[in-house]
Amino acid sequence: MGAGEQRDGVELTNLDQPLSADAGATKRDLIDYLDAVADRILPGLADRPLTVLRVLRGRAPFMQKNVPKYTPEWVRTVSMWAESSHREVRYALCDDRRTLLWFANQRAIEYHPTLGLAADIYRPTHLILDLDPPPGSDFAAVVAVAHLVRRALADCGLAGAVKTSGAKGVHVFVPVDDGAPVDDVAAATRALAARAEALDPELATTAFIVEDRKGKVFVDSTRAGGATVVAAYSPRFRAGTPVSFPLDWSDLDRVTPADFTVRSALDALAGRDPWAAAMPAPQRLPAELIEHGRTIPVARVAAMHEGKRRARARRAEAPE
Repeated sequence: MGAGEQRDGVELTNLDQPLSADAGATKRDLIDYLDAVADRILPGLADRPLTVLRVLRGRAPFMQKNVPKYTPEWVRTVSMWAESSHREVRYALCDDRRTLLWFANQRAIEYHPTLGLAADIYRPTHLILDLDPPPGSDFAAVVAVAHLVRRALADCGLAGAVKTSGAKGVHVFVPVDDGAPVDDVAAATRALAARAEALDPELATTAFIVEDRKGKVFVDSTRAGGATVVAAYSPRFRAGTPVSFPLDWSDLDRVTPADFTVRSALDALAGRDPWAAAMPAPQRLPAELIEHGRTIPVARVAAMHEGKRRARARRAEAPE
């Protein structure tokens, strides 16, 4: 094949260019991988406003929400008001192979859909816990905390699916039915994080302020509402171009995130779709779990107030 070709009506260009100095992959590798997993990744992207990380030659990587003016008319989009930037944002909806190939040709490496569908992005279809290891920690620490999360879920009669984040951590997805509004889903997420921490507070922490984590794995309960999370099977812009890879709970202890890259993940899949196979049916959140979560302050709000309190204390202690 030459430096360019066409697939599904999409002109693909500069295919032999490396994605970055340490990516270990070319643009062709990225496109070939995404094309091969299209039927697996698209269900997690379809009808969800999409943010992508693009890596253009000679420019710093950037997150793109608003689609560019040259976006083809056949790419489905949805416009939404962004309170943070006080403007209308036109998001893409990556519903089909053609759109996915177009994004890949734009050097979109990472795919971050919203937790809710376009009709209501603030109504998450999944409760998500993001496990983030401290600097210098190995993957075994994250795995240990993932098993704590699984125990906390089981204690509530819930089940979830797990995947590597594609970086250093893991994501636990718990599909939820439409019986709970977004505030209740957020409360249940906080409660589950707190219960996982309580199972082994020497390993896990819910401390939002980094300096308070003291070398423990952070159980992040803040992905709710209009938040996004990297999709299963999405590549990540890291050395070696790893992908966010679905795993069986029993396999967590035998792998590392670096085992799954755009060049190795297809062999590991062996024709399977482990994310679809592992995902439980939507579940109703227990009322007592929601009530517990309502007693726990929202992490970002609590951290903001604590930051202000500490700043006042430092000013009071400073010599005049």
